[in-house]
Amino acid sequence: MTEFVDKTVLTRAPPARRVTAPSLAEARALAVLAGPLIVTQLAQMAVFTTDVILLGRYSRMALAAAAIGNTVYYFAWLTGGGPAFAVAPMIAQIRGLTPHNRAGVRAATRMGLWAVIIVCTPMLVLLWQTKAILLACGQDPVLAASAGAFVRMVALGLPFSLGFRALGSFATAVGKPRAAMWVMAATIAFNAIVGYALIFGHFGAPRLGIVGSGTATALSSLFSFLTLSAAIHADKDLAAYRIFRRFTRPAVDKLKEVFRLGLPMAMTMMFEAMLFNVMTLVMGSFGVAPLAAHQIALNVASITFMVPLGLGMASTVRVGLAAGAGDVHGARRAGLTAMTIGVGFITLCGAVMALWGGPIASLYVGGRAVQDLQVIAMAAVFLKVAAAFQVFDALQVVAAQSLRGLKDARAPMFIAGGAYWLVGAPTCLVLAFSFGMKGLGVWIGLAVGLAAAAALLTARFLVLTWRRQL
Repeated sequence: MTEFVDKTVLTRAPPARRVTAPSLAEARALAVLAGPLIVTQLAQMAVFTTDVILLGRYSRMALAAAAIGNTVYYFAWLTGGGPAFAVAPMIAQIRGLTPHNRAGVRAATRMGLWAVIIVCTPMLVLLWQTKAILLACGQDPVLAASAGAFVRMVALGLPFSLGFRALGSFATAVGKPRAAMWVMAATIAFNAIVGYALIFGHFGAPRLGIVGSGTATALSSLFSFLTLSAAIHADKDLAAYRIFRRFTRPAVDKLKEVFRLGLPMAMTMMFEAMLFNVMTLVMGSFGVAPLAAHQIALNVASITFMVPLGLGMASTVRVGLAAGAGDVHGARRAGLTAMTIGVGFITLCGAVMALWGGPIASLYVGGRAVQDLQVIAMAAVFLKVAAAFQVFDALQVVAAQSLRGLKDARAPMFIAGGAYWLVGAPTCLVLAFSFGMKGLGVWIGLAVGLAAAAALLTARFLVLTWRRQL
């Protein structure tokens, strides 16, 4: 067990705190927690999709500039996202050990917000140099300039976006995930209205184009953070924690723990995100049609992926509660139940993708010219691979999130690095180029990398919840 696992919680098991619910009851508890989290993830996708639609209607140049600018922004967001996500397992174990320890929960949340502020300072400096970074990477100067202007505005919302994540982790860990869900639903409407106004110059606003999109995104991040803060204050159960009380008081041990857990979490997410970003560039080298088909297949897979992702986030809390109570049986049951449900759901989705890939892809392509039919045909093939790809993806994300509940962060980071970059990436390149399989080879390689990650992360969880049986 790594240094990030609380080595005391899985060796004590006070009978009064044991989780004795059977698997069916665990599944119900997991579903209650995961439902709002899944909706929240889908709502966040809706916000992103709205931005894409609005910029696409403004100009293809603006859409392309925002796409390359977001690659830089996403790096900064992932770096800060790790410490924000670390709040959930910390609180879950605190509550599992001492359910009424509001001071501990408050300190963990406060230090999560401190970590966001600390990380955002250098990240804002980095994002301010987006134009120079893109030029150094050989991007078109016009696109780099537009992307730089876009990211400079989006960057202003980074602290609030990550702050929302930290507050959402708090609300979820104390059993109130609906707060973030309703706020994100409201953010969809806010972002659409403000983006429409600032991009196109409606409702008396200036016509700012891509800069308007960046401004709307930053304002939406501010809106979601302030609205969730207000919702927490208005909710009697959440307000009882008084998370902003004595905000300037440090809790050094908790701050260290946020970074010990959060930075490896950020690296784990980065390893996977970087693999997909690099392989998207590889797909672009095969032509427009393979790249378009790749994006369609990824978008379909991303939508269905929100369910296992939400289940995984819920499993972090359920596993953490059991681990905090010293109940290794309960922790194991929570993780395996989430894995079973996630894989079961995604298997059904995979069957739909494999059987009806063509009709699904045709929803994304309006025309029926030769080039359009080529994209649809390629996407249908990729979706067949995605049927297996998704099963592995669901298993790895739930396993990784369950390990977070055990405060196991460093080993999953190394597993992700090895699975994605020592197994997945080489397989993609060998199949695509050496075997001449091109786009299909990339997709098979991605599936192989995810399969390796799923196997190793699941094995890691089973080992950690087996060798300390009570």
